[in-house]
Amino acid sequence: MSRVLDVQSVEKYYGNKGNLTKAIDDISFFVEKGEFVGIMGASGSGKTTLLNCISTIDRVTSGRILINGMDITKLKGNHLNQFRSRELGFIFQDFNLLDTMTAFENIALALTIQKVKPTEVEQRVLEVAKNLEITEVLRKYPYQMSGGQKQRVACARAIVTNPQLVLADEPTGALDSKAARMLLESFERLNWSMQATILMVTHDAFTASYADRILFIKDGKIFNELVKGTDSRKTFFNKIIEVVTLLGGELNDVI
Repeated sequence: MSRVLDVQSVEKYYGNKGNLTKAIDDISFFVEKGEFVGIMGASGSGKTTLLNCISTIDRVTSGRILINGMDITKLKGNHLNQFRSRELGFIFQDFNLLDTMTAFENIALALTIQKVKPTEVEQRVLEVAKNLEITEVLRKYPYQMSGGQKQRVACARAIVTNPQLVLADEPTGALDSKAARMLLESFERLNWSMQATILMVTHDAFTASYADRILFIKDGKIFNELVKGTDSRKTFFNKIIEVVTLLGGELNDVI
């Protein structure tokens, strides 16, 4: 297997010399192609900062982040923008769909920007929509869709360009339990059938239990790691709860 993501000794500071805060403290890990990895931690643990650095929204203070062998910490300007649009897919908690576009148009936008031929655009949009079971909403606008449908459209938009890495930030945070389960099952299908590599930040143990591996962040450092292996999702969920308890978190924050 090849490494899609390689985080090497990353540190991130905020503030100035008189009042420095270390948000990430010498974190190193990697994600192999086709893995579904979750990152968990309490509020303020550094998990969102880490995701922001990997997604190129924020810059590291020191260390390196390699995506498919490319050191993204050295990219700037148009090179960075092109890399982000070509290699990364983003799924946000609040969907970030364009209200004036249909689901089809929202999904197709990234391909249009990449100047993909119209016939290929339609083919790829229909394929990913079928995988995510949203074919019936392709002609609808966001206001005509449920929260779960909007998030699956956002998921389709993230994956349709065949990015090296899909980054999901609390993707189930705005969904009810049924919609959350449908989205997570969609993630599983993308991971299995399309070999999508997914890195997901979540505070929710149920959501995390769908991943193959969980990294737990505490005070800007990796505190623990769990691998699902041959465990059932229920068994993995219980192990996640045990680690969360060790972290000192309230169970109500993660269920």
